[in-house]
Amino acid sequence: MDEMILKALLKRATGYSYDEVTEEYGVDDNGEILLVKRKITNKYSPPDPSALKTYLDVAGDGGVENMTDEELEKEKIRLIGILAKNEKGEGDENL
Repeated sequence: MDEMILKALLKRATGYSYDEVTEEYGVDDNGEILLVKRKITNKYSPPDPSALKTYLDVAGDGGVENMTDEELEKEKIRLIGILAKNEKGEGDENL
């Protein structure tokens, strides 16, 4: 599977922050459109259990259909830990 898709799926599975940009425009006396107001809000998308299950099905060794909710939660925490280490440059672990 395409690595870009797997990375996006993992990002959705573990949660992420993003900036939402809202812009308001107005028209001046000469009829030109001007940016009047720009607001940047940092938002957080929480982890998605469905994305985690899909990621494990596709990228993992399979068999997640037999995992309990507790096992899925442990695997999610493990993946989040690996992701955090990789973002800090501390680890080179494989998911």
